[in-house]
Amino acid sequence: MTPLIAFFLGIAMPGLPELLIIGAVVLLLFGKRLPGVMRSLGQGIVEFKKGVSGIEDQSEQPAVPTNSESSSSSEKETEAAK
Repeated sequence: MTPLIAFFLGIAMPGLPELLIIGAVVLLLFGKRLPGVMRSLGQGIVEFKKGVSGIEDQSEQPAVPTNSESSSSSEKETEAAK
């Protein structure tokens, strides 16, 4: 839709007064549930950041076998030599 047609039809972006009215209506409708929703959103963001940092930590570490892996491979070598 071109801006000229939108202007004549009265379709435009809401201004500050309209946004304040919409915000007040949302606050009245969801006021009691809003703190719980924001808390859940914050916890979700924290968990996401922990997951992303865990992936970054794993990608930075070199692939070094652990003691259990190295001992099992040495046992396999000794069995193969027999």
